[in-house]
Amino acid sequence: MYKRMRVLGLRALLALSLLVLDFGLFFAGGLENRMITFRKKEDLDLHSAERLSMVETQIRRRGVKDERVLEALRKVPRHRFVPEDQRDQAYNDYPLPIGYGQTISQPYIVGLMTELLQLKPESRVLEIGTGSGYQAAILAELAREVYTIEIVEPLALSAGSLLESMGYANIKVRAGDGFFGWPENAPFDGIILTAAPEKVPQPLLDQLKEGGRLVIPEGKFYQDLVVYEKIDGGTRRREVIPVRFVPMTGRTKKK
Repeated sequence: MYKRMRVLGLRALLALSLLVLDFGLFFAGGLENRMITFRKKEDLDLHSAERLSMVETQIRRRGVKDERVLEALRKVPRHRFVPEDQRDQAYNDYPLPIGYGQTISQPYIVGLMTELLQLKPESRVLEIGTGSGYQAAILAELAREVYTIEIVEPLALSAGSLLESMGYANIKVRAGDGFFGWPENAPFDGIILTAAPEKVPQPLLDQLKEGGRLVIPEGKFYQDLVVYEKIDGGTRRREVIPVRFVPMTGRTKKK
């Protein structure tokens, strides 16, 4: 009887040991999973402080007040849209080269131009000059549909691939000459150009919806940021600030 109880006791002790071991492995695994999750979250939030600082010090303090625009700028990871060797400069207060003679605009200018469009959640917007796709991503946070055209085909392809990988299903990217716009999807509530023609292309004004706004850097060497509004079939032009953009190429360059 004593031997039997001793065997049962040993079995119980062994079972308890296995249970403790299993619990320890479960706890360690759970802790490891939580650590991995934390690290992933940490990786995702690595640049969030830089974005918040960028919006507050470079954009809001210079007069951009639309909270929807500011929130989009806080959300979109600008560093994803610059070459890897320049990501440490992504949130600095100046434009950066992205290849092929093109640039990603200064954060403040992106915020200002976006605010000037006065987009609503149901808006349809056309962008001329996709570049790396950053401006298109900001627009996609604010509008229902974004159509963007890039004349440099490799940039159009890379921007389209990046935007798709980031889940922007409301952006359509086309490689082509932005001078002619995107007539099959016109009219647009807003049109924005991120390269400067000497004067606004007429096809773009034609594709602007009544009550819509077109925001454009205009001029050759000396440039101004200009807003066109379509009112009662005509257009009203307003200069905002002096700017400096890369020149628009394609049909407008040949004229």
